[in-house]
Order: sequence, then structure tokens, then C-alpha cells
Amino acid sequence: MTEAFIVVHDPGWSVRGAELAAGLREALGPLAVRVEHIGSTAVPGMAAKPVFDLQVSVADLVAAAGVFDGPLAGLGFVRLPYEGDHVPAGSGDDPGRWVKRFWARRGAGVVPVNLHCRVVGSPNERLALLFRDWFRAHPSAVPAYAAFKVSLAAAVGEDVGLYTDVKDPVVDLVVVVAEEWAAATGWVP
Repeated sequence: MTEAFIVVHDPGWSVRGAELAAGLREALGPLAVRVEHIGSTAVPGMAAKPVFDLQVSVADLVAAAGVFDGPLAGLGFVRLPYEGDHVPAGSGDDPGRWVKRFWARRGAGVVPVNLHCRVVGSPNERLALLFRDWFRAHPSAVPAYAAFKVSLAAAVGEDVGLYTDVKDPVVDLVVVVAEEWAAATGWVP
């Protein structure tokens, strides 16, 4: 990954993210309790990789994943072997509560998407929504986080694993502040 992989915010991302979420809601049916546009492309003004992160919330992860494989394959998605999320430092939480299923879509002529399927009410489902909503509520924090991502991408080059390893603790710091905001405002997903 190089600096070129992090691009300035495209105001059309919010509309495109909503369209992608609506299409997935229709394709996945009632097992998809909620489909949300998450991640940096869901935050106005945020520089990002031009890849849409979407989250599908389900009641039963194993059952939903089995049902979703067919429709998602038809839409060009491939399930990847990532079945857990980073547990924030200091949380002391059981990694078993941070499970997920993950599909990606890439290729010529398609909008690139990372699709995270998480359990309704799980800490990783909540974190993705809180992270997005906190930045939306605090636009003055967006330029600093965006600049960090641009600098990090330039520093690590093509090493996506290193990019993630360095970014995760920064996300952990943002989440500490976001949790305080959630408690003070009564925010819920």
C-alpha cells in the first residue's frame, strides 16, 4: 500500500455506500438484520482507500454465513478466512466475542467492497458503528486521522499487515474517546 492507495474523500461515497447496502439487504434477505456502510468511506471528509466497508448484522453467524455464500458469490464476493477482529487493547474481552465472517469483492468493473458479517449486539458490530458515528459527530477530528492514515500508508509501502498493525492501536485510542461520547450522549447503534 502506498500513499496513492489512500485518496481524498469522494462526496459520492455516501450515496454509493447506501446503494451497496440496499442491494445487499435485498440479496441477503431476512437473515441480514441490518446492513450498514461503515469504515472511512462512510465518514464525510475522511481520506480512505477507495474500498467500501459494509457490515451485515445477523442473529446467528454460522447459519447466516452458510446461507450468504451463494448470493454473495453471485455478486462477485469471495469469502476469505478472516474470522475474528482485533480486540482493543486493555479491553480484556474474550476474542470469541469478536468473531465475524468476511467476504471481499475486487476486480475490473466492480465496486470494491469488504463485507464484514458480525453478530447483532457483539462488541465488534458495535465498535464499527461507534467509530463511524463518532467521526461523523466530530468532523474536526477527521483531518488529523486522515493525515495519520496518509502518512502511515506512505511509510509502510505495500505492507498491508504492517499498516493494520500500526493503525489498530490508534483506532483503540479513538474508541476510548468515542465510548465516553456514547455514554455522555446516550448513543446506541
